Amino acid sequence: MSSLDGQRLRRLLPYLGRDRKRLLLSLLLLIPLALAASVQPLLVGQVISKLRGEEVLSWLAPLPVPVALRLLVLLLLAAVLLRLSLQGTQTYNVQVVGQRLTARIRDDLFRHAMALSLRFHDRTPVGKLLTRLTSDVDALAEVFGSGAVGVLSDLVTLLVIGLTMLSIEWRLGLLLLVSQVPVTLGVIWLQGRYRKANYRVREELGQLNADLQENLQGLEVVQMFRREAVNGERFSHTTDAYRRAVTGTIFYDSSISAFIEWVALAAVAMVLALGGAMVTGGAMGLGTLTTFILFSQRVFDPLRQLAERFTQIQGGLTAVERIGELLEQPIEIADLPSSQRSPAALLSGAQRFSPGEVEFENVSFAYRPDDPILTDLSFRIAPGEHVAIVGPTGSGKTTVIRLLCRLYEPQQGTIRLDGVDIRELPIATLRRRLGVVLQDTFLFSGNVADNLRLDADISEVDLERLCGDLGLAPLLGRLGDGLATELRERGGNLSSGERQLLAVARVAIRDPSVLVMDEATAFMDPSTEATLQRDLDTLLSGRTAIVIAHRLATVEAADRILVLRRGRLIEEGNHRELRAFGGLYAQLAELQEKGLATL
Repeated sequence: MSSLDGQRLRRLLPYLGRDRKRLLLSLLLLIPLALAASVQPLLVGQVISKLRGEEVLSWLAPLPVPVALRLLVLLLLAAVLLRLSLQGTQTYNVQVVGQRLTARIRDDLFRHAMALSLRFHDRTPVGKLLTRLTSDVDALAEVFGSGAVGVLSDLVTLLVIGLTMLSIEWRLGLLLLVSQVPVTLGVIWLQGRYRKANYRVREELGQLNADLQENLQGLEVVQMFRREAVNGERFSHTTDAYRRAVTGTIFYDSSISAFIEWVALAAVAMVLALGGAMVTGGAMGLGTLTTFILFSQRVFDPLRQLAERFTQIQGGLTAVERIGELLEQPIEIADLPSSQRSPAALLSGAQRFSPGEVEFENVSFAYRPDDPILTDLSFRIAPGEHVAIVGPTGSGKTTVIRLLCRLYEPQQGTIRLDGVDIRELPIATLRRRLGVVLQDTFLFSGNVADNLRLDADISEVDLERLCGDLGLAPLLGRLGDGLATELRERGGNLSSGERQLLAVARVAIRDPSVLVMDEATAFMDPSTEATLQRDLDTLLSGRTAIVIAHRLATVEAADRILVLRRGRLIEEGNHRELRAFGGLYAQLAELQEKGLATL
């Protein structure tokens, strides 16, 4: 185990703090459990020694044979019952602590994943992230519940048995203890190889989950374009890679188990050979030999269990490594400490939403270093102004919105809201002041009311009134149960236009100071769009609005139009001015009027 593994394991210690009493109890039970395990062979050996008239323990010597046998049987039964009860108590406590540990880790992993920027999620497939949140955390629970405390228990048991054997007959005891050396060396040798193989298994499992998730999400496209056979073949290659990786771990696991059994059989044979010679020579009684034969079987039990836990332990270390990698991902977008914020930022965070002035000053941004999206972009949107952003595909329109919402950070330049650098504003405050409606609407499973509220504290009566003001009454009437209508995953029981209406409504009820609409009406029929537009006129009154749209009717009503090309602002003005200018906007508008292009 590397020093980095040690650091990651130490990071898990605070998660155990709330269960220190259960952990302490489990550790205290290790010694009585080990004593109960080591006393059983001794009692069986004493039975045989008493029957044969050989030397026995001093307190058994004066007792008659029948009385001594009954007493030894009762002690053996008590030892078995004690061991079972203590083992049950320990196992229960360890499993409880393990499940609580993993629940806390999973909660923190989820919160950390939600706080990571979109840049991280863009390069990380969802299936691989889910693997870390589910199977990796489960592997950690397994290694803690069955591995960590189990290994301690095995070591304590081995130590107690070893001391007991040496105190009875040091030569046979030393022989059995020396036989543990090759097994220990074998386990250490295989540890590094199994660790690498197990990491590959986790990576292949993550890829398998990613492929499965992608195919299920794109099932409609798969079926429409008859991609079942092709995607099935690709998935078959992924499963084959996963199978080969698992096969590699099986080889190491079975090798160590077989090795332990061979060494155990050899140890029993050596005890029989040496012990038999000592019994024949009168140096030792048959009862003592029987005790050591039982010890020779039991002394390898900890190693057998260690071999069984070998895969769990290595899988757990791999899981710790992968979980640690996720937790070590830096939070790129976070709130600044209050001490680093300007007085204007502190005042803005404490006040009600202000008018909503937006300013970009020399902003440059690239998703990849070799592919700039925005270059030295500067513009100002006055409070209450309605601005449309247009340009060809890939000109950076949607990126402007992502930067304004701090989903990404620009590499250069400053973005201000009401004169305050948005990096100085608390993220929660910034996003409450920005109401964003995206082209790709996401609805959660649950009822309509929950999807409209999200984090807003709005009563049922106020919600119904706001829905009426926004013209949602016809839609809610069609849904049957109105606001209580249950939605399937991603709103699958609604049309695209209906999902978009709900997305606009859940932004409107928050009364933001800046309303951002990124192709918000793209999936609406003309009648629905016209109805919504009339309601939006009231919503937009006195409020800053930024609209990204490809339809001329949506753009030409804006107070000002910003025209982007390859991440640069090349034109700005109202519809008439830009048509008269005869630049890119005029060309796009003319083509759209002819039905040949979009803005």
